Amino acid sequence: MNLQKEVKKAQKGNVEAFERIISEYKLLMYRVSKAIVHHDEDCADVMQESILKAFDSIQTLKEPAYFKTWLMRIVKNESYQLIRKRKKVTTLENYDLMQSDDYGFEKVEVRQLLRQLPKEQAEILSLYYIEDLTIKDIAAIYDMPENTVKTRLRRAREYGRHFFSKKEGLQWKNGKTM
Repeated sequence: MNLQKEVKKAQKGNVEAFERIISEYKLLMYRVSKAIVHHDEDCADVMQESILKAFDSIQTLKEPAYFKTWLMRIVKNESYQLIRKRKKVTTLENYDLMQSDDYGFEKVEVRQLLRQLPKEQAEILSLYYIEDLTIKDIAAIYDMPENTVKTRLRRAREYGRHFFSKKEGLQWKNGKTM
C-alpha cells in the first residue's frame, strides 16, 4: 500500500482510505499513548479522540509524506490533554504499594525511576526501551533533532545509573560498579 496515495485519497474524503491508513498506524498510536498515559483504557480514549481529530482535520495536512509525524503529534497532544483533564482525580493505582516479596520488583523500580526523571526524558526513555521506537521516530514525534533525542536518552541513562547506585549503595565509575 502506498501511504502517500492513501493520504491523498483520504484528504479528498475517501473514508476507506483513511481507515486503511489508521489501521497501519494503530499499534504505533497505542505505543505513543501508552508511554504517556500508562493505562490501556486511557490509551483507547486517546486513540479514539486522535482518530476523530485526524479525520476532521486531514485536509489541513499540507504534505502527505508527513502523515505519520502529524498523526503521532495529535496522539501526543491528546495524551497530554487527557492527563490535564484527569489531573485532579487521583486513584489508588497511582500509589505503588511495595510488596514484601520480590515479585515484580523490577517493574516497580522502573516506574520509580521514570517518575524521578523529567517528564519528557521519562517519555523518551519509555518510547525507546519499552515501546521499541527508533530515535528517528521519537525525534519526529517530539519535533527535535535526533542528536537531542540521543542526548536526552544518555542523560536519562546516567540519572538511572545514579538512581539505582544510590538506592543500592553502589558507586559507578566509567560504567562499572566499584
